[in-house]
Amino acid sequence: MTECKAAMNRRNAYLITAALALFSAGPAFAAPAVDHNREFQACLTLAEKRPAEALESAQTWLNRGGGDHARLCQALALFHKGDFTTAGARLEELAPVLGKDDPKAGASILGRAGWAWLRAGDNARAERAYSRALALQPGDVDLLIDRAIARAETERFWDAVSDLDAALAKDPRRAEAYLYRAAAHKALANDRQAMADIDRALDLRPGDPDALLLRANIKAQAGNLPGAREDWSQIVRNAPNSGPAKTAQANLDRSARVPAPVAKGDAKGAAVPAKP
Repeated sequence: MTECKAAMNRRNAYLITAALALFSAGPAFAAPAVDHNREFQACLTLAEKRPAEALESAQTWLNRGGGDHARLCQALALFHKGDFTTAGARLEELAPVLGKDDPKAGASILGRAGWAWLRAGDNARAERAYSRALALQPGDVDLLIDRAIARAETERFWDAVSDLDAALAKDPRRAEAYLYRAAAHKALANDRQAMADIDRALDLRPGDPDALLLRANIKAQAGNLPGAREDWSQIVRNAPNSGPAKTAQANLDRSARVPAPVAKGDAKGAAVPAKP
């Protein structure tokens, strides 16, 4: 699902918001000397913006009785710092503790653990984390989409399609789910199904650069280079600073160097378009 990674990064931002909502709404800590609820809110916010500072702050808070919530903030700070392996392991350890009486909280932590393992390149462990989360929150649309991504990364595309089918059955207006399913169908050489899903994604998000990029690549591989160039050009015009625009421009530059088709009888063979 290479074409969908940018969309994947945007979609997973929900996890930090989920953590804030779940834990700040929980019962207050007992110790009166430290406002642990406020410490937790501040630490999570700092973890996202300045993770190195958040690690120090969480350690200080831990020394003052912050307990497992301080350890959770450390794990999230490690995630934002880029230490995905350590973050994933710590989040998996904390999930059964902090989620003991709150399955939704446990699922949220395991969801972030899964994302950490994906970022670490351990897709099999990511899938296991998402499956544990789904055992706590069966049918959760976000978790189904995330597990589909993990399954696709290990080339289990039919399993990914199954998860995305389930997600879309519960919420048929999730544009990114159509886009991920299109990428899985593309990998399975089911181009007709892929194009149908891209159309649905574009109906929900007109002009989405990730969807246009995937559609252009399918067109190019099918030999429709003019159609592909039209989509690549639209991405560059409408989202010039995006990741898809960089890829689209590179494909436009590459396709411009493809020789025009040779007329019948003018040469021994016709030129073959370069793969975008």
